[in-house]
Amino acid sequence: MTPLSHWIWFHVAIVALLALEYLLHLAVPNTKRKAIYATILWVAAALSLAAVLVRFYTSAGAVQYLAGYAIEEALSIDNLFVFLLLFRLFRIPEVRQPRVLFWGVAGAIVMRGAFIAAGLGLLHRFHWISYAFGAILLFGAIRLLRPENPNDATQTPGWIRWLSTLSPISESQDHFFVRQNGRVMGTILLLALVAVELTDIVFALDSIPAVLSITRQPFLAYTSNIMAVMGLRSLYVLLAAMLAKLRFLHFGLAAVLAFAAIKMLLGAWIEIGPLVSLAVIAGLLSVTIGASLLFTRPATQPISS
Repeated sequence: MTPLSHWIWFHVAIVALLALEYLLHLAVPNTKRKAIYATILWVAAALSLAAVLVRFYTSAGAVQYLAGYAIEEALSIDNLFVFLLLFRLFRIPEVRQPRVLFWGVAGAIVMRGAFIAAGLGLLHRFHWISYAFGAILLFGAIRLLRPENPNDATQTPGWIRWLSTLSPISESQDHFFVRQNGRVMGTILLLALVAVELTDIVFALDSIPAVLSITRQPFLAYTSNIMAVMGLRSLYVLLAAMLAKLRFLHFGLAAVLAFAAIKMLLGAWIEIGPLVSLAVIAGLLSVTIGASLLFTRPATQPISS
């Protein structure tokens, strides 16, 4: 049983890190350099927490946390692809994107905590749920291997068209709500935020079972998940230009999900330790990222006249 003080101090530390990140935002004018410093801050904080956890959960618990953090960070990269498409779909300028991501991450913290609590409760009460989670992970792996329809990135989702018929949507992107013609209206920026939140719910269906395949300790599962999510905003700024170049990354993410599914489905017969899990996850991502950088798409040849 994790003491209440651990939960309190963890959230105090998160608030302090957010304050430090805000000071970085004020002190550093360059957007890319700001994102680099913020990414270093969150990665350093995540690794420092692992060192602290050794004292309370032994080295085995710290390794479970690191493996959970690694798998969540890897799956979060897939979120970034979708965020990039959503911002293009809604035509959200770069200067407005951090606000959407900030509130999107804030909502994700609440939802991830609730999902982890619900998932652990189900696993403790119904053993067969682990097989259901394993099946969900396998489905997610297969989904990542399917070729994407290029038209999906340019078509407006049906739920947005439906929502627009219920209530007029302002084209403004200065705030989430505006007053126009004497009435309060949601804006395109609000639609983008709702889309980001719904996207995180969908991805949580994969990521929460994945982290629960690593550890069933609530504090370790929660902290690894939150530390991975907190670095998403700065990571998005750094990787937005690179995402299109990582052509083989989805194979690595699919393999990571399949590995987590195998752990869930065969957990009663085969025990795979957290150290092995961490090595497998790091190896799969290293191979697919390395292959993406080595074997880039050939440049389109100009048509000679």
